[in-house]
Amino acid sequence: MNEEELRAATIGEPTVHDGPIDLADYDPVWPGRFATESERIRSSLGDVALAIEHVGSTSVPGLAAKPVIDILLAVPDTANEDAYVPAMVAAGYVLRIRQPDWYEHRFLVHDDPKIQVHVFSQGCVEIDRMLAFRDRLRADEADRILYEGTKRELAARRWRYVQWYADAKTTVVEEILARALERDPGATAT
Repeated sequence: MNEEELRAATIGEPTVHDGPIDLADYDPVWPGRFATESERIRSSLGDVALAIEHVGSTSVPGLAAKPVIDILLAVPDTANEDAYVPAMVAAGYVLRIRQPDWYEHRFLVHDDPKIQVHVFSQGCVEIDRMLAFRDRLRADEADRILYEGTKRELAARRWRYVQWYADAKTTVVEEILARALERDPGATAT
């Protein structure tokens, strides 16, 4: 995502990072933080929360990560923000990204604790891709080592925006995801 695209998708100004990315060794408290946030989201949204999953590097035991819990939230229709955003805001989240051209993705953040929520409509192919990638890293040590090595090498560089660090991992993510989807021929890649 170039700077113009980032500015177009971001609500408010994009946060300038302007430095290397801080990675932490895996912390066994991360699943508990996810469980706490999952319960808070579920109690805030009720039946609107069709699925809540722990994703991202903090969901993979043994993998270094930015100490930020990533959550995947499936709702009936992400474009219908009135159905879930006000409740998320009341729970302390802030809507930061709106990407109508990329699966109607919405991205909300919470600062204390550090949480990022990726919201997609139920049935979106990106849900399957995120879960397949997570599950592959949990099950395959070689891919987990490859991914962590890539993350560490990239994290040491200076990044104006954290999104640009995330984008730089795309090639290795797609390689690992292709292997994950080979194991599950029913999964769909885009």
